[in-house]
Amino acid sequence: MSDGGGRPGRGGCSPAMLLCAVLYLCAAPLAHGLRIHEYLYFQVLSPGDIRYIFTATPAKDFGGVFNTRYEQIHLVPADPPEACGELSNGVFIQDQIALVERGGCSFLSKTRVVQEHGGRAVIIADNAYDNDSFYVEMIQDSTRRTADIPALFLLGRDGYMIRRSLEQHGLPWAIISIPVNVSSIPTYEMMQPPWTFW
Repeated sequence: MSDGGGRPGRGGCSPAMLLCAVLYLCAAPLAHGLRIHEYLYFQVLSPGDIRYIFTATPAKDFGGVFNTRYEQIHLVPADPPEACGELSNGVFIQDQIALVERGGCSFLSKTRVVQEHGGRAVIIADNAYDNDSFYVEMIQDSTRRTADIPALFLLGRDGYMIRRSLEQHGLPWAIISIPVNVSSIPTYEMMQPPWTFW
C-alpha cells in the first residue's frame, strides 16, 4: 500500500520499489553467471619499437599466480612455437617467461612443457594473427594434470607483433616487466599498442 504520495506506507511498497525488486530477482541469476575477464598487464622494455603495455588473461582453472613482480625478465619465444614437446631453446627459458603459440596441444600441455623446462610463466598467444580483441578462456584439458606456473593468454596480433619485432632486430628474446599495475600509470591508454582495438 502507498500513502498516496508514491512513498511506501505501512504494510506496502511503491510501484517503483516493486519494479526494482522484480528486476533484481530476474537479473540476479544472469549476473551471477556472467564472468568478467580478469586482466594482467606486462610491459615490453626492449626492443624499443614495441615498448608498450600489453593485456593478457590468466588461465581459468589451472596454473599459478604471480607472487612477485619481475622488473626485468626475458620473454623468450619457444622453439618450436607451439611448445607441445621438447624445446630446442629450453635452456634459454630456464628462469624466464616463454612466449608460446596456440595450437597443436592443450593450453595445459604447453604450460607443463614450459614448467618442465624451468620457465617461471608462459604467455600463450593466439595463432590467429589478426585477433586484436577476442580473449580465449584457457581451461584444463581432461587429463587431470596440473601446472604450478602462471599461464596467460595474449591476443594473436600482440604475439605476432612481439615475435616480428624480435625477428627484425635479430634478438632471441624481449625484456619485459610483469605484472604491471596500470592503475598507477596515468598515461596507460597512451602506452597500449597502436594496433589494439579500443
